[in-house]
This record gives sequence, C-alpha cells and structure tokens, in this order.
Amino acid sequence: MSDQNLFFVTPEWLQERLGQPGLKIVDGSWYLPAQKRDARAEYDTGHIPGAVFFDQDKIVDPESSLPHALPSPDLFARFAGSMGIATGDRIVVYDGPGVFTAPRVWWMFRVMGAKNVFILEGGGDGWKAAGRPVTSEATKIAPNVFDANFDASRVASLDDMRGIVETGSAEIADARPGGRFTGADPEPRAGMRSGHMPGAHSVPALSLAKDGKLLPPDALREKFEAAGVDLSKPVVTSCGSGVTAAVLTLALETLGHKENRLYDGSWSEWGGRADTPVETGSK
Repeated sequence: MSDQNLFFVTPEWLQERLGQPGLKIVDGSWYLPAQKRDARAEYDTGHIPGAVFFDQDKIVDPESSLPHALPSPDLFARFAGSMGIATGDRIVVYDGPGVFTAPRVWWMFRVMGAKNVFILEGGGDGWKAAGRPVTSEATKIAPNVFDANFDASRVASLDDMRGIVETGSAEIADARPGGRFTGADPEPRAGMRSGHMPGAHSVPALSLAKDGKLLPPDALREKFEAAGVDLSKPVVTSCGSGVTAAVLTLALETLGHKENRLYDGSWSEWGGRADTPVETGSK
C-alpha cells in the first residue's frame, strides 16, 4: 500500500502481487479530445498484465442523454461481472496520468458496494516509464458475480442541486479548469452554457495532483480552503460530465470528509438546460 494515502497502492506493491487470486486490475483511462490520446488503443498496445479495460463511454445509463450517467446497480453488476470482478475482490484502478479518470472508476465501484478499491500511484504512464511489465495479450476473463449494494446517499441529483443552490445547504466544489468555471473559456461540448452554478467554488481537479499522485493532506486542505470551500459543511463535487469530480471526492475522503456527494449530471446537465441559473466570473 501507499504510505502517502490509504486509497492508493504503489507500483512496487502491485508488481509483487501480479497474478494473485482476488486481485483485479482495472484500466479506467479516458481522455478528452484535446488530449489526443486513445485510451482503448493504448490498452490494446500495452497494459498491466491481468488488467481489464473499463470503458467509461459504455458503462453508463443507456437511457440517459448525459454522456457519463451512472448505470443502474443491476447494469453495473453485469458489466463488473463480465470483467471478472466480484464485490469482495481487491480492485486496483489506474489511468494514464495517475489521478485523472481512475478516481471516477474508484468511486463507481465504491458507490456500488465494493469496499477494497484502490488507485495506482503514478498511473499507467509512470508504470511504463519505470520499465515495469506490460503486455498486449488479451486478459483471460472468468465471468464472476458482482453483488451491487448501491449507496444512493453518495450521489446528488438535479433536484438536489437546485435545492442546494437555492438554500446553500452544502458547498459546491467544481473540478473543471478555471477558465470554464468563470466562463472565459467555452465548454468542449456543444450546447453548453459557460460559467458555474451560483455559490460554487472552483477547485480544478488537475491542481490536486502532481506526478501521478494526489497531493499530501495538508496541501489538499489548503487548496479547498483557498477556493473558499468550508470543509465543516457537506460538499457536493461537480465537473463537466461527472468524471473528474471524483478527483475532488477522492481528495475529500483522503481528508476524512465523509459528508460528500458527487453530482453525477454535473455541467453536462446543469449547463445544458435553459432553466438552471448560471453565473460567470470568479467567486
């Protein structure tokens, strides 16, 4: 395990345990078009031995118009089981940079009932740069049974967010880059208004990690407090489509902040509607 964070494992720890029964490795990489990276192609070219690919564009609610809506517990269980993952397995998730999209997969497994879920320090990029083993061979998967136990209390809905905006009953931490939060930069998805929810605070996800690792707790606390987030209150995390909001959720959990939820619809929902209030400029 990592001596820096209870939710991470080190590359050394993982390499020593490759192939162990009950250890499941998940490549949760996903990239924005501007990053010019193809997560599936990179997985096929070379992945950590035994890893399965978690497609964040497919493991979603097929009935939703939102790009990364959380699937139903039954559907998630079928996906997880088809990847050979059981609820009680020790699950290690990684992405390319280390702390970008792996936290979303970490959060999804946890909110669906898995307890032993971790993230790989340094990510796949760091693993490869260190010359650790990779393979292009397809991982042999034995289907498994994932018993989902969905914790709805960790997910915020549109109605929840309307109430929070109106009453200020929780802090809103927005993981998008600062330019998108203020409205100075356009949203990458067509039809999205620019700006942020009234009362929200800008905590860019990329500011919370360095070299594929989450910042130390003291530095994380400073980031939230500098953004104006009152950590004595409940916090809802948000982003563009619910993916990088999980970086903030991971940081909050690292700080021992348990009264947090993730707004799954995020800006794709809020900014894509005409009946939700939007503010621009910095807060």
